[in-house]
Amino acid sequence: MKERFIDSIKFFVYVGIGIFMFFIPIEFLGRKTIPIDHIVKNITAIPNVIPIVGSIMITIGALLPFKNKTWNINKFKIVMSFLGIIGLIFTAMTILNIGPKVIIQETIAPYVFKFVVVPVIIIVPIGSIFLAFLVDYGFMEFIGVFARPFMTKVFKVPGRAAVDAVSSFVGSYSIALLITNQAYKDGRYTTREAAVIATGFSTVSATFMIITANTLGLMDYWTQFFWITLFVTFTVTAITSRIRPLKNLSNSYYYSAIPNLEQDEKGSYFKRAYLAGMEVFIKSDSILKNTKKNLKEGIKLGLEIGPNIMSIGVISLILANYTPVFDYLGYIFYPLVKLLGLGDTLLVSKSIAVSFADMYVPAILCAGLPLVSRFIVGVLCISEILFLSASIPCVMSTEIPIDIKIIFEIWFWRAILTVIIATPLAMFIF
Repeated sequence: MKERFIDSIKFFVYVGIGIFMFFIPIEFLGRKTIPIDHIVKNITAIPNVIPIVGSIMITIGALLPFKNKTWNINKFKIVMSFLGIIGLIFTAMTILNIGPKVIIQETIAPYVFKFVVVPVIIIVPIGSIFLAFLVDYGFMEFIGVFARPFMTKVFKVPGRAAVDAVSSFVGSYSIALLITNQAYKDGRYTTREAAVIATGFSTVSATFMIITANTLGLMDYWTQFFWITLFVTFTVTAITSRIRPLKNLSNSYYYSAIPNLEQDEKGSYFKRAYLAGMEVFIKSDSILKNTKKNLKEGIKLGLEIGPNIMSIGVISLILANYTPVFDYLGYIFYPLVKLLGLGDTLLVSKSIAVSFADMYVPAILCAGLPLVSRFIVGVLCISEILFLSASIPCVMSTEIPIDIKIIFEIWFWRAILTVIIATPLAMFIF
């Protein structure tokens, strides 16, 4: 009885630590964000940390597939391995400030390196240190009991996916993907469920939403922008979870995982949540063992995504700024934008297309448009979720088996549905 009481205390302490580190914004040195983000921001603020950590991680990550002789195991791995080498070259250009101006100018390679790559490859390993408190000690099962009726009916995923959804908005898509990937490998999600969560909830954080709103001059309407973006993002996810390609993905589990299903029971929600959480807690390994396991996975993921985010991010921004590629792609959306009457039809259409390259570039392109158009583009920046400069390489570096063709199709539907849903809401408000 005493041992059970001690386990109960430890369970709620561990849950409290996980909630605090990933979900509770605190103010420190004039910034208000979650503790994990504070840690990363303060680490990256140390002189020379960005070039040192970035260059080391990207160099190791780019060369590792060739050292391990895994670079040519399939076509996808060949492409990603050589993109990693290109990312290493871009990194060297950035640090040494040598190379074509089109690459080393502040808004291209240095932007991707300083503000995208390094924060991601630092936050993933650091976040993995504390990941055990969310994934390994029953917190997901605890939350899952309360969220299951809503998550299963609306999004067709287990209730525990609510943890992933919240962690994106208060933290980072990289943290959410880390949680999703680990839960998938542990048998908590099927392939289809993991894909829905990774492509439907792992959006940029509320902190980056503020940056987007500032760029588009929407801070006077921040409350409306935040809640409408939240509503549109998850409404689109509810729809895409029911249409192809997501609905056609396998309902099998990770190849070495024992399925860890949520159980439907009657009785008090809190009691069922407590018992479900405690069942996992009692069977779990020590904090040290779980931390080592998660840290190893976090470092591995950081090494894999760093070089690819650098290469794909830089190439995407160059294509968006200096070629007509996204102008041509934008014509796909031209009839829809014209029908909805969104101001500069060609520019808005191009911005939708550019969001596949980078979620922030559309905000820069459309900063001078009328308010309704700016508002819709701002919602799109968050709701489209999938972009080549960061989130797509992160998704493709997980164990979830979805390729770039599937990702593009999901992005396409997310972009169209976002504009369709956000337009009447923006016009009603303004």
